[in-house]
Amino acid sequence: MSTESSSFVERARDLHPMLESLVERCDAERRVPDESIAALSEAGLFRMLQPKRFGGAEAHPNVFYDVVIELASACPSTAWVFGVVAVHAWQLALFPDEAQQAVWGQDPDVLICSSYMPVGKVTRTNGGFALSGTWGFSSGSDHCDWAFLGAMVPPESSDGVAEMRTFLVPKKDYAIVDDWFVSGLRGTGSKSIRVDGAFVPEVHTHRMVDGFRCSSPGNELNPSALYRIPFGQLFTRTVATPSIGMLRGAIDAYVAMNASRAGRADGKAAASDPAGQEAVARALLAFDEVRLIGRRDVDALVRYAERGQTPPLEERIRSRYHAGAVTDRMAQAIDDLFMESGGSAAFVSQRINRFFQDVHVARAHHANNPRKTGRNLGSLMLGQPTSDLFL
Repeated sequence: MSTESSSFVERARDLHPMLESLVERCDAERRVPDESIAALSEAGLFRMLQPKRFGGAEAHPNVFYDVVIELASACPSTAWVFGVVAVHAWQLALFPDEAQQAVWGQDPDVLICSSYMPVGKVTRTNGGFALSGTWGFSSGSDHCDWAFLGAMVPPESSDGVAEMRTFLVPKKDYAIVDDWFVSGLRGTGSKSIRVDGAFVPEVHTHRMVDGFRCSSPGNELNPSALYRIPFGQLFTRTVATPSIGMLRGAIDAYVAMNASRAGRADGKAAASDPAGQEAVARALLAFDEVRLIGRRDVDALVRYAERGQTPPLEERIRSRYHAGAVTDRMAQAIDDLFMESGGSAAFVSQRINRFFQDVHVARAHHANNPRKTGRNLGSLMLGQPTSDLFL
């Protein structure tokens, strides 16, 4: 896989002026503007994790996360949609070839949205499954022609167990429910997906246990070590990483707002306030800490994959906790900056207000709750079994 980051990151950075100019429209329309999606596509960013045999870059995950951070510092909603949509190219590479050809055979730029919550109702049929249900929080769904939807598949026999799978469903078989009316990350357009009895062929499904074992049908066709990283590790970092860019943007917004601001009540220079100075210093430290720990963890996962090994359970649990704790840490740092910005920060016209609102909605994502992952790591250290297999 390619470790060259400068080109992709520079392309993302070049998009800053356009993304910043469209931020208010992105929020108002509750979806990323079409021209932003087109610009990301033209820059080749959606292909970063796509297999080379379909024209993808097979980029190193840390390069991908660097791009997410760069985009999030300009427009959090755009970065969020980019991350979760682009990572689906990586998961599609794990599916049987029939699924990959169905999506990319005619157009390798086709995009996939998702909702992995296992709420679908599944009935076994000849050659596949009948799928029904309503899934929430499908970010970027307006821009996608396929959807990954989660569901538990009933066992084939009375003594079997249900298994979690991802179902690949074409747009003609689902409806988008416009219910995304929220306080933050408004531009992600994370609407609901509704399916009513769609037929999904067996070859258009991916067993989560195969992703956990790093041994999926697509590995035979896409042999890069990139596709032998545990699914639970790569995906969860995708929804954690935007908050790192949000903090970077919030720091820049704080400095721009307060470097020359005087308090309305006392007329004192905000730049000379020790509390504000310390908040900036702590935010810079938090940014560096989570980014460096994340890069270290991902590098370790890649090395295991390159050696043809799966990471030990303890390392997976530790890495998963590190990812789960990212957004909480970033939210705390942004809170400090927001509180030190005075009453002016309450106005939606202030850039720091957007980062404040967006990071708290990002923190609400199930994968970004550090308590469950923290308890799991702590219990493992105390000799208890893992309570989480999304690792």
